[in-house]
Amino acid sequence: MDVFKRNINNIFLIFILSHLVIWTLIPTITNYNLPLDTIEALAWGSNLEWGFSKHPPVSAFFPELFYQIFGTQDWAFYLLSQIFVCIAFIYIFKLANEILDNSLLSLISVLMLESIYFYNFTTPEFNVNVCQLPFWSISIYYSWKILNQKEINVKDCILLGFFGAVGFLSKYLFVYLLFSVFLLFLYLIFYKKLKKFDFKYLISIEVFLVLLVPHLIWLNNNEYITVTYGLKRTGLEQSDILDHVKFPIIFLLKQIGLLIPFFVLLKLLVKKFKFRFNFKDKKLLFLIFVNIIPIILILFTSIVTASKIRTMWMTPFYLSFGVLFVYIFKSQIDFKKIKPFLYGFIFLFFLSPILYSYVSINQTDKRTDYPGKDIAMKVQYAWDQQSKNPINVVLGNEWNAGNLSYHLKSRPSWIGLIDQNKINNLKEHMCIDEVCVGFK
Repeated sequence: MDVFKRNINNIFLIFILSHLVIWTLIPTITNYNLPLDTIEALAWGSNLEWGFSKHPPVSAFFPELFYQIFGTQDWAFYLLSQIFVCIAFIYIFKLANEILDNSLLSLISVLMLESIYFYNFTTPEFNVNVCQLPFWSISIYYSWKILNQKEINVKDCILLGFFGAVGFLSKYLFVYLLFSVFLLFLYLIFYKKLKKFDFKYLISIEVFLVLLVPHLIWLNNNEYITVTYGLKRTGLEQSDILDHVKFPIIFLLKQIGLLIPFFVLLKLLVKKFKFRFNFKDKKLLFLIFVNIIPIILILFTSIVTASKIRTMWMTPFYLSFGVLFVYIFKSQIDFKKIKPFLYGFIFLFFLSPILYSYVSINQTDKRTDYPGKDIAMKVQYAWDQQSKNPINVVLGNEWNAGNLSYHLKSRPSWIGLIDQNKINNLKEHMCIDEVCVGFK
């Protein structure tokens, strides 16, 4: 046990590298094509703007950066996803070290995240949910630093505003974390009087708002298309009175089911689930506000609006759950049970990639079985028969046209769905089934 404690940082590093390597290699080996959301992000990235039809812009910036570096190497985009996951884990580990004051407990709080399938099984698909992960954990970390400081560090306020804005520009649901942190500071300053108001706090808000300006201008110029898309995904248009109860209950049941492995791991460590809340405890208050309040707020949204909360939307919400529950049951943790916990962790750590491999190999109707490379070669051959110019434009939906944009060597820009006006603006074009390619 002593040797184990002395090597916590090395063990954490081994865990991080193992996760990164395994979850980069497994999908690279078992998938023939990149997943839907990654292809969509690459389609948007081929024609970068300050927003896209479904989401704000940040989730497209990073795949495009990786494309410029690595080209059409599928493994690079699986690596990108895992870099985002691992950065999130690193900042949760940093947070845990400051809150738990015990390196072993800090390690445990991060290892427990492998029991939540959001942080392994779903991560090969780089999308807006994965994109949020590092910014969510970094925002939590700097929120804690600011809260815990006697003298407010301006740099920390700037960083909180910056990463909060980047997180929000990854996905709007990031606002649930930001609003929860905002409520925490209001509670501590104006209600509990445990903190004095400092104008330096406003720096975070100012940085946040300044960084939003380009996207807000784009939104206004594009009829708030991302907001409209998000509202459609909630199913509000088809809701009735019963949905105000049905959808929140379904949401809660799904979350409970999803977290069962997490609580099984916790039970392997904790002698007895016995605790008493002390709401004067600053650490506990902070952890409740960044873990529980965002969930309550999104549940409240579902109750009031009768909206469907899709399971994957909760991807970043549980990042600091390990820290919260380890802190709550800190006194109840039996270190003699560390071996059963580690066995449970190792089992889950390897179970997820095994299951992913099995599904990937045996299920044959997946998006990742799509012959994107082959179709691109056929389209390129057909185009070369009629033109000496490169294909620099593709039209169609994000999946079909996006695959062409990614796989064609000329890296054509995706400019949206097929539209006669867009076709008329092309010097040359060729349409096949659901896509058109052309030279502009």
